[in-house]
Amino acid sequence: MAHPYSGLLTDLYELTMAAGYVQTGFQARATFELFVREMPPHRSYLVAAGLEQALDYLEQVHFAADEIAYLRRHPAFAHVGEAFFRYLEQFRFTGDVWAMPEGSIFFPSEPLLRVTAPIAEAQILETYLLATLNYQSLVATKAARIVTAACGRRVIDFGTRRAHGIEAGVLAARAAYIGGCDGTSNVAAGHRFGIPTYGTQAHSWVMAYDREEEAFRRFQEVFPEHAILLVDTYDVRAAVEKIIASGRKPRGIRLDSGDLVADSQWARQRLRQVGWEDVQIFASGNLDEYRIAALLERGAEIDGFGVGTALVTSEDAPSLGVVYKLVEVEAEEERRLAAKFSDAKTTYPGRKQVFRFRDARGEFYQDLIALEGEQPAGGEPLLVPVMRGGRRLHPSSPLVELRERCADARQHLPAALRQLEAAGTYPVRYSQQLEALQQAVRQRYRGGVEEKQQKAAPTRRG
Repeated sequence: MAHPYSGLLTDLYELTMAAGYVQTGFQARATFELFVREMPPHRSYLVAAGLEQALDYLEQVHFAADEIAYLRRHPAFAHVGEAFFRYLEQFRFTGDVWAMPEGSIFFPSEPLLRVTAPIAEAQILETYLLATLNYQSLVATKAARIVTAACGRRVIDFGTRRAHGIEAGVLAARAAYIGGCDGTSNVAAGHRFGIPTYGTQAHSWVMAYDREEEAFRRFQEVFPEHAILLVDTYDVRAAVEKIIASGRKPRGIRLDSGDLVADSQWARQRLRQVGWEDVQIFASGNLDEYRIAALLERGAEIDGFGVGTALVTSEDAPSLGVVYKLVEVEAEEERRLAAKFSDAKTTYPGRKQVFRFRDARGEFYQDLIALEGEQPAGGEPLLVPVMRGGRRLHPSSPLVELRERCADARQHLPAALRQLEAAGTYPVRYSQQLEALQQAVRQRYRGGVEEKQQKAAPTRRG
């Protein structure tokens, strides 16, 4: 298994291109930008997450001796010279990185991250950067939607057991916290990131005892201040009555199935009757933002939600479709702008900055994608320098700060975009200078193609 900072955590073609650059002596310094092409279904905004892990990797990425030996044996490198393998022995990231801080709101076409480095370095890192920022931003965005639907009620990540791998579960917990969740059931995420951890009990605990009331009593004896008792194993109302009859007030009860509206309303009324108004009612079981919104609209008396599968897989929109595109090449003191002009996949050349504009109330109303160096009046630049020469410029921000940034940004989105089904699209436009530059590069490319075609055309003889 590759070590956490292995250079092999990439696609083969990244390494073959790097080998080609090294072997042909192509010494260019390149700039790549990472962005989302289109808004995924049911989304009106996106939440940036994953930068911390990306920077960790960039600072520590290297190739171990056994990994280089593996590449030497790989048939794809049969004709690659020794210089490439010596290059891998010394490989470290030495480039510069600009990025949107985690917790920022962003939209399609806006660079989320910009890398400037020797071209072979920048190429090798593409896969890791895409995977890391795609997944955590995906989960953070889903979490923000779920938290919005919960209308101030607590939301806990319960998704590790449904995640696509155990490390995905840990990183999903981190992203979900940035997106607004109050905590996670994942203990490793609590230890690693300082995220609050929560847990209740399983049906197996209740079923392990002969009598349900004994299961409740034993659990409360061990956890007198933290017991949240699962009441839907057999019969919700009978279970609540047994808890009341015991005279021992739990911290809360959990509903995991059945009619959550009717059962929560009945449980709330019954708990109030005995003066237990502070007992929390917690719900779980195949929840997402739509079901939570529907439950609350129907009057469910629920104080908190545990969300699993829908959160860690973002099942209604399981990918952001992030891309990493070359926008500029500097070689032999010459700067060449790069862009792609194929249908539906056009990109814009040059290093860019994103500016956000607010109205008099502080609400976002428009973003502008401009060239680096432009300074539109009233615009707030979103990309900030985070790494220079392969080293971070700032210490890691506390996770709670990233969470607060996301919460604040959501509050300043247009109200229509905060709805689960957005009424409208947030306006993002390109600056006039950037539009003109793209047209100039397009014309230069077309002119070059036409010239080559003319030279290649056979001469007609009379």
